[in-house]
Amino acid sequence: MTQADRVLVDVADHVAHVRLNRPDKRNGLDLAMFEALVTAGTRIRTNRSVRAVVLSGEGPTFCAGLDFAAFMAMGKDGAAQLVKRDDESPANLAQRAAWIWAEVEVPVIAAIRGAAFGGGLQIALACDLRLVAPDAELCAMEIRYGLVPDMTASQTLLRLVRPDIARELLYTGRRVGSDEAVALGLVTRQCNDPIASAGELARSIAANSPMAVRAAKRLCQRSPDLDLGAALALETDLQLGLLGTPAQLEAVAASMQKRTPSFEDPA
Repeated sequence: MTQADRVLVDVADHVAHVRLNRPDKRNGLDLAMFEALVTAGTRIRTNRSVRAVVLSGEGPTFCAGLDFAAFMAMGKDGAAQLVKRDDESPANLAQRAAWIWAEVEVPVIAAIRGAAFGGGLQIALACDLRLVAPDAELCAMEIRYGLVPDMTASQTLLRLVRPDIARELLYTGRRVGSDEAVALGLVTRQCNDPIASAGELARSIAANSPMAVRAAKRLCQRSPDLDLGAALALETDLQLGLLGTPAQLEAVAASMQKRTPSFEDPA
């Protein structure tokens, strides 16, 4: 299986469906999978017709984490490849496989069935929303292997849940079922068919002004790290970039007439 086969991408109705494609390995992360995730995210970033993304795994498992056997077979070269950085991002290759979904300008929804372990969990945490099946299990399992999470959990997990909850999960490496994951705030909600529900949610998002949705994601990402003055200034700047634009006026007209707007793709 080539890198191109590791991650499948389909785009329809302004929604990109990205699928990890190693079901026989529980979508385990080998070098080709890391590279394919970054490639897929990078291409989606440049596709202005995409307004929302669904990220899922082929088969019954979202992603069981790092494929240790594959990297052990590569020796030191495998680890060296994972920590390589380029000028496009502060993240190394392993980190960027998760962080690329935060860098994508449109909302990304993780649809989780079965296991989201280790690196698989960190990929899901970098998404905007996480929908889980009743059988989903989440686990920051790196501590079991004498390691720490190193695929951007410091920027995602620690912002999603209370610090003491994050520490418990990181220190113990215990598995969290879907009900508890919802209660802890690790995931957005539970649903019987997360892929179908994520698709429906993505289409709902895609029906809104693409410019406004992108601005909303920037607001959600940036404002928690800003002081009050800078956060309020960011609100104003983003709003001024939207007010009076053709897309904003179309959204107002469509809302008043209770019809579905037909936004042109932003340039």
